[in-house]
Amino acid sequence: MKQKRMVVTGSAGLIGSEVVSHFATIGWHVVGIDNNMRADFFGESGDTRWNASRLKTKFANYEHCNVDIRSRKEIIELIKTIEPTAIVHTAAQPSHDLAASRPFDDFDVNAVGTLNMLEATRLYSTEIPFVHMSTNKVYGDAPNKLNLVELETRWDYGDQQYFNGIKETFTIDQSKHSIFGASKVAADVMVQEYGRYFDMATCCLRGGCLTGPNHSGVELHGFLSYLIKCNITGKKYTIFGYKGKQVRDNIHSYDVTTFIEHFINDPKCGGVYNLGGGRDNSVSILEAFDLITSISGKKMVYEYSEKNREGDHICYISDLEKMREHYPQWNVTKDLNVTFEEIYKSWRSRISK
Repeated sequence: MKQKRMVVTGSAGLIGSEVVSHFATIGWHVVGIDNNMRADFFGESGDTRWNASRLKTKFANYEHCNVDIRSRKEIIELIKTIEPTAIVHTAAQPSHDLAASRPFDDFDVNAVGTLNMLEATRLYSTEIPFVHMSTNKVYGDAPNKLNLVELETRWDYGDQQYFNGIKETFTIDQSKHSIFGASKVAADVMVQEYGRYFDMATCCLRGGCLTGPNHSGVELHGFLSYLIKCNITGKKYTIFGYKGKQVRDNIHSYDVTTFIEHFINDPKCGGVYNLGGGRDNSVSILEAFDLITSISGKKMVYEYSEKNREGDHICYISDLEKMREHYPQWNVTKDLNVTFEEIYKSWRSRISK
């Protein structure tokens, strides 16, 4: 029987490396595409070469390719040569703030890079699953227009219909997305279109806060990872607006990967799923401060800026009903306490080296 082969873009990033680890462990041959663009975007603190080296050392069935997804001809040839069984596209420029200062790079990586991957896949085969890591920022700031109530430590939805969070039918139109959000909308819609127009097994996973111990979190991207790193090192953390009560639902990279496996085993055409931790794994910045302090024993050092990030969500929780309906054997397995502990231990280990 021919060994299953997977291509993972952004393979040294948080989700990419988790996908590599998971599928390499269960016997797939995994080819990672990653040119460490995160270091170009975020400097030394965003460098992911440590993670690429870890994967190469740990898995004999992992192959690393230092290729830029913007290189159209190279990507087309590479996919044709590898002959993958499935493709997981996690590579992206992930920062709101950086996108505004580097809009060409942002769009070329997020939108054009995704188109390059889709077309390379179509030219090779329309039969293989294509999983795209999208973002909840495709909804722009429309969730901020909902009826929100201010509680002691967080904002929350005031209407019962949104208690479990935002559904996939929520509007993505006529709102402020940030430049980053707009480039991700372009990619998201193109992934859906390739699924419907070419009858390909594609899906968009509209992630909330995806996190885990292998995240190279920085101020511009990687909420929990960066927050926990600041706590450990005593670095001052800046809260941007909303009184520090803005809410995110966090999902561990492991649970993201297991959902990807379920989709690959039972793919849909042009699927769209809001991928997050749901209400049970939601946390505000102030609540996150308290939780990491309870783990580390160290108080957060922080300052407050009245200016919120453009297009940022005040309260965002993913409604997981559709995911659980389509894939009833999948569920979130790692709660906030476990996730915080793992990230804390990972940063302690990296910082001490």
